[in-house]
Amino acid sequence: MRLRGPGQIQFWFIALVLGIASGGAAVLFRMGIDLVSRIAYGTPDPNRLHSFVTGLHWSQVLIVPIIGGLIVGLILNRFVPDNRVRSVADVIEGAALREGRVSFREGLGSAGASLLTLGMGGSSGREGPVVHIAAMISTWICVRIRADGVTGRDLLGCAVAAAVSASFNAPIAGALFALEVVLRHFAVHAFAPIVIASVAGTVVNRLAFGDVSEFVIDRENALGFYIELPAFLLLGLMCGLVAVVLMRSIFWADNIGSRIQYRYRIPAYLRPAAAGALLGLIAIWFPHIIGVGYETTVAALTGGFLLHEALVFVAIKVAAVAITIGGRMGGGVFSPSLMVGALTGLAFGVVATGIFPSVSGEGTLYALAGMGAVAAAVMGAPISTTLIVFELTGDWQTGLAVMVAVSMSTALASRLVEHSYFLHQLERRGVHLAAGPQAYLLGTFVVGNVMRPMSDPRAAAEKACRDMIAAGTYIDARATLEQAMPIFDRGAYAFVPVVITQKGEEPTLQGALFQVDALRAFNRALADRAQEEHS
Repeated sequence: MRLRGPGQIQFWFIALVLGIASGGAAVLFRMGIDLVSRIAYGTPDPNRLHSFVTGLHWSQVLIVPIIGGLIVGLILNRFVPDNRVRSVADVIEGAALREGRVSFREGLGSAGASLLTLGMGGSSGREGPVVHIAAMISTWICVRIRADGVTGRDLLGCAVAAAVSASFNAPIAGALFALEVVLRHFAVHAFAPIVIASVAGTVVNRLAFGDVSEFVIDRENALGFYIELPAFLLLGLMCGLVAVVLMRSIFWADNIGSRIQYRYRIPAYLRPAAAGALLGLIAIWFPHIIGVGYETTVAALTGGFLLHEALVFVAIKVAAVAITIGGRMGGGVFSPSLMVGALTGLAFGVVATGIFPSVSGEGTLYALAGMGAVAAAVMGAPISTTLIVFELTGDWQTGLAVMVAVSMSTALASRLVEHSYFLHQLERRGVHLAAGPQAYLLGTFVVGNVMRPMSDPRAAAEKACRDMIAAGTYIDARATLEQAMPIFDRGAYAFVPVVITQKGEEPTLQGALFQVDALRAFNRALADRAQEEHS
């Protein structure tokens, strides 16, 4: 297997083992969050955390997130050089640019930071850390069997599917999430092993927690009449705008936090503690923001809030999520987007059913549709999000309403943000995945691996290379083709000298990069990627 790669049957067996391991990691991470919550707040039931916190002294509500943020900052400062928690965006980048691999050291630090964040008052979700933990497991296997890029990406998809399905008891959505969000294609060859892993992850979840839906809804939702569908179109547009506000608030908070940190020279490890202080202050009056927020989401889905309460909680939750993630604490955005969406949908439903009571169905149906619409717009994953809403609630009778709202919200949000929260995150780092392989594949080639060295019989003339270097036209051997191609475009050169540059020394000639070689490598990569996505 190490020499030739796994065969099909071997690969399916690896997918099964990987699914069990990733599912187990997701379950252990969830249990870890519950354990930290019990220790930090003394709650007997972490699923009803905010109700328990209302009875605590305000000083404990304030201090716990500060202590958690300080520990998170120290962990990130020790293990993560840029103090940025690794999450789903990094897994997507690993699938596209690193043959399905992610970093271990940064991933372990990020997992610990997210565990403490979610258990000690942070306002984020557990799906992002769980996905990255699963990606680390698949990376370990890839290294052991020396997997190529296609195999590595498929194994990564298996791990992600198992982690998502084990986190939410949602096997169908887990498999589609891996294909739609992480791999970003629906190749037939990847479908069977990913489904195997997803089912394995679900079995692990059900052995640990039982076969129950994440959100238990007692009421029976029913669409009043087809004339009510235009209301869900409007709800979808509103949810798309709310999703954009949520995403941009996170990015704005991150920018503001970075400016303050650099301007006043605040140590990086104190930034999460400052975010924890703000969260603690908010939680004194609004404990609903603490943790994943499933209790509040269930209350919204069952109509447990009045109109003004739902609107206030939407604003407070958006602010809390922005503070948590912008403050460089841990966690993901999926669970918060579910809560924000359910509250948005409930508020819209109260108004809609109040204006048109004779043609309206159950008001909480809007909460369910809103939950899916905001989450789909944030994730950029309308298919898997629609299914995960059904699997989380066990309510399959509301398909029309959820699908209409999800389609409108994703259509609107994708025009205002770079397709999704994750892809916009990567775009801010200069990783251009949203435009497709033609935009990012050049960045996967190192110039030194494509150039013709001076010893090559077809090498460029040394004198011509040195003349170009003297004129300032050359490229470093450690650069990528993405950096090299604009040089060809500017000067219409047949080749560009390749050098190694050391600080304080003259560039050392290594060879030359020919435009025809660069284009050949790029075309071959495009063809390989197209073959992978359509096989």
